[in-house]
Amino acid sequence: MERLDVIGNVSLDLTRYPDERGGSRIGGAALFVSVAATRAGRRAAPVCVLGNDLAHLPKVPGLDVLDWSARLQADGPSTTFDLEYDPQGELVGVGTDYGVAEILTEHALAHVDAHPRATFHVCCRRPLEVPAVLGRLAEFAADFSVDFFLSSAEAMIRAAAPWLPKATTLFLNTAEYRLLDQVVDCSTLPEVVVTDGPRVAVVRSFGRRIASAVPPPQFPYEISGAGDTLAGTFLAHRSRGATATQALSEATAAASRYVAAPFLPIPAPRRG
Repeated sequence: MERLDVIGNVSLDLTRYPDERGGSRIGGAALFVSVAATRAGRRAAPVCVLGNDLAHLPKVPGLDVLDWSARLQADGPSTTFDLEYDPQGELVGVGTDYGVAEILTEHALAHVDAHPRATFHVCCRRPLEVPAVLGRLAEFAADFSVDFFLSSAEAMIRAAAPWLPKATTLFLNTAEYRLLDQVVDCSTLPEVVVTDGPRVAVVRSFGRRIASAVPPPQFPYEISGAGDTLAGTFLAHRSRGATATQALSEATAAASRYVAAPFLPIPAPRRG
């Protein structure tokens, strides 16, 4: 099966909730999508930039199953995210230090140039220069899917808009989908997966709803990474010929399992 190359961040995360949940851990969309795709049976490679503090990740048990050949090792600190959630699990604050990921766009473009026939998933998050990367993928007529992150979604969706009809699949939550609908004719999009936390998720094809699934109920121990888990799982099953209904059912189940027992291979190391 063809490898999925996931362009995005691998980071040191701190999640905060009003109760005792959360804490420090390894995170980042490129990591979570790659792990989920691999667990669902598709080889995946994070196209990322790792700082000195995360140089050991390719040897960590549980992460050593990933294909790390597309990473760039750089001298300096890795990206950090400080994510604050309210009692309903809505993201209310984001603190960020991009560190060595400031060169992610340069690395991603070089990787695309070297592998123009690969299959890509692009995590449209800062500091990635989304127009440059999507424009290069479109230039090569590459197979690519995309997702967004709510805190930067409005700017990123507008920046990505010219190339979104060329994407195989878009992943958004309901708030992001409303933003998308303001700047793109959704009837031009081949496949859009729209999630709504613990509520029904749907797949739309050229504006028409073709599949839906309700995630199995779970207590949400950790929310950050759930959408990435859904995306990686969905893409893996679709690549094996699953229908949208089948893939969405598997993906919502995987995301539900994740929020109840998040994949935390090691705690985030302290920076001295």
